[in-house]
Amino acid sequence: MARCGVLLVLLLALPARADIYSYTDADGVIHFTNMPRGKAPWKRLYKTGPWKASSRRGPCERCDAVPARDTSPERFRRFETDIVDAASHYQIPQALIRAVIKVESDYDPRVVSSVGARGLMQLMPDTQAGMGVRDAFDPRDCILGGTRFLRVLANRFDGDLVRTLAGYHAGPGAVEKYHGIPPYETTQAYVRQVLRHYYRYKRERP
Repeated sequence: MARCGVLLVLLLALPARADIYSYTDADGVIHFTNMPRGKAPWKRLYKTGPWKASSRRGPCERCDAVPARDTSPERFRRFETDIVDAASHYQIPQALIRAVIKVESDYDPRVVSSVGARGLMQLMPDTQAGMGVRDAFDPRDCILGGTRFLRVLANRFDGDLVRTLAGYHAGPGAVEKYHGIPPYETTQAYVRQVLRHYYRYKRERP
């Protein structure tokens, strides 16, 4: 439990606007992080503040098999109890859970991606099984399972928020292979979008 507490501090200690840093090592491997460490020649790439995410509802932006259709403002408040419970149980910031849900499904629990990810937090079948989720379309079950996966990734990547989010989208193996955000345009855009919403939610609900 102590390890989880330390990682939570790392996630919560990020500034309201976090910069993303990068450097290329002697082997030509590009590293990305929001927490530059050591003596590596980190260079600031960009800030979360100016990033702008395009709408999920553009023409075939994600080509979801079942796209988000719920546009009611009430959807943003529907799952508060489940988010609070998941955040407390797995020691993950509520703002981060909300940001992931926003980007993954726009708060519509019926969404199914073109590759088979399901529910509010868009769990793939293997992840769903690994996190003990019986029904990804059940909002509470999906939120608890997705938050548990965020905790597993945060532990694996020593609390590095950028790598945690990249692992949620592309899988932890891809993050380890590329020592940071994989060179996938969709994953890089995903990390930017989640971070943008995360810091916005933190400002709105400190």
